[in-house]
Amino acid sequence: MKKIQILGSGCPKCVALTANAEAAANQMGLAYSIEKVTDINQIVKAGVMLTPALSIDGKVVSMGKILSPDDIAKHLGA
Repeated sequence: MKKIQILGSGCPKCVALTANAEAAANQMGLAYSIEKVTDINQIVKAGVMLTPALSIDGKVVSMGKILSPDDIAKHLGA
């Protein structure tokens, strides 16, 4: 099971990134869990300086942008 985390304040960009991550995982037929991390201390501890950020299985793969479902799928397949 893939663990997907969206790190950010919950702003519209974070919501869009969450939707794109769910769409990518569903298109690939993956078993996944998705978590929204809004605590600033946890975000900084993960090394994130720009939000929204995307973390897959504990590794931050994107910061400061909204990846498309296709771009997220590339990270999920790795």
